[in-house]
Amino acid sequence: MKPVALRLPDEVDQRLNRLADRTGRSKTFYMIEAIREHLDDLEDLYLAEQRLIDIQAGESQAVPLEEVLELYGLKSRD
Repeated sequence: MKPVALRLPDEVDQRLNRLADRTGRSKTFYMIEAIREHLDDLEDLYLAEQRLIDIQAGESQAVPLEEVLELYGLKSRD
């Protein structure tokens, strides 16, 4: 693991301290978990935005849900 310097607002630091104290885990543990979770969301958002840009530019096509369901042998809920 690589060390990272991070300046936290006082309120966030206090909340992290309380959480760490109450659970017996380290602040680092919770910071890593929060970053991982948010990073997943940011990556998903970026991928969706890029997909939309590609569709709008005609470089990609959307696949209707019905086709996907049919492809995988699933039925839609009507």
